[in-house]
Amino acid sequence: MRGLLAIVVTASILLLGAAPAAPPDAPVNFITVAELKTLVDQGRRVDLIDVRHWESYVEMHIKGARSMPLRVIEARANEISKTGLVVFY
Repeated sequence: MRGLLAIVVTASILLLGAAPAAPPDAPVNFITVAELKTLVDQGRRVDLIDVRHWESYVEMHIKGARSMPLRVIEARANEISKTGLVVFY
């Protein structure tokens, strides 16, 4: 019981000391599926990035989307548009 308590206390201290995530470099906005569909239907160029695991992407993804699981986004950041509309889902 004491060991479990020590683990919980230690974990709590570590979590409380964790720094919050840095704000994104670009503005972040949320859009609905209907808004995205309107943009695509209008011919607007949209970089669609599916952040789910590969198996989920293969099972069902938006046509034209690229697979880029969350765990690899930082390593592949140079592949993401810095000026265009990017939608992560």
